[in-house]
Order: sequence, then C-alpha cells, then structure tokens
Amino acid sequence: MNAYTINLRNLREDHDLTQQQVAEYLGTSQTMVARYEREASELPLRHFIRLCQLYQVSADEVLGLRRRK
Repeated sequence: MNAYTINLRNLREDHDLTQQQVAEYLGTSQTMVARYEREASELPLRHFIRLCQLYQVSADEVLGLRRRK
C-alpha cells in the first residue's frame, strides 16, 4: 500500500470524518472513497487537491515527501 493512501485514510479518521462525508465533499460515492483508500481505483488529481484543501495539509505532507538537505 502506498504511503499517500495510508496518510489520506489517517487524515480522514483524525478529522472524525466518514467515507460518506468525504464522498459528499468530493461529489462522488462512498464506494469510490473506499476504493481510493485501498488503491482499487486511482485517485484523480482533482480529488487529491480537494482532500489537501479539506484537511489543510500540503501535497508533500500527504505524499510523505521530505526535503533533502
């Protein structure tokens, strides 16, 4: 499982949101959110951006990227 899918699920849970609530925010179904979280379907970029906005985190944070020194 990719780090970003784990991070997105953890962010959703940390914000006490259900998959259904996230689906409504994204304008999709709960089934699709579940599929995104288990990598059964690719997460569209537009949804990735919206999730970063919802959780008020950077894309780098979700992706688990760190700056190299």
